[in-house]
Amino acid sequence: MSIGRVSDADLVARALEGDRAAFGALVDRHRAAVYRAARAALGSHAEAEDAAQDAFVAAYERLGSFRGEASFKTWMLTIAWHQAINRRRSLGRWLHHLAAPSRREADEGSVEHDVASPAPSPEQIAVSGELRRAIVDEIRALSPKLRDTLLLTQAGELTYEEIAAVTKTPVGTIKWRVSEARKVIKTRLRERGFVDVG
Repeated sequence: MSIGRVSDADLVARALEGDRAAFGALVDRHRAAVYRAARAALGSHAEAEDAAQDAFVAAYERLGSFRGEASFKTWMLTIAWHQAINRRRSLGRWLHHLAAPSRREADEGSVEHDVASPAPSPEQIAVSGELRRAIVDEIRALSPKLRDTLLLTQAGELTYEEIAAVTKTPVGTIKWRVSEARKVIKTRLRERGFVDVG
């Protein structure tokens, strides 16, 4: 039977019986989502890689405690999120990546800008840099609950339901926090003189 067709629950059972390849398959299957969750919390590629690695080590050590009450992916993301938050607290580093466009936005926009738009003026570059710094400042200033929920949604791939499971928060509360975080950031940016912020 191909590993690709085996369920997470079956792979967990095999791993608990000592099949290291089964746990390796779980790592391969969920590596990207775990990395993105860690990156959302840490903002640094290198720190997210380390946190993801630590999360998989912790998951392997705790595999016997996995009860299947949530999906393996949700259980794994919860471990990764806590590893990343702990690392963030100890490092005191924050979330500069949100000030930059996402890879998808950059990829979608790059062709249009290269073909249809003239090069930005020095003034446009300066304003763009100021806006990015202001966005980072305002994200940092959010309450931890609003900030962390926003960061998890920005990580991509995670549904509101998965974020709710990872943070042990009702889905409705997650949706409200995302909306509130965006509203607070836009209001504060307008107060700082950035009028074209949506």
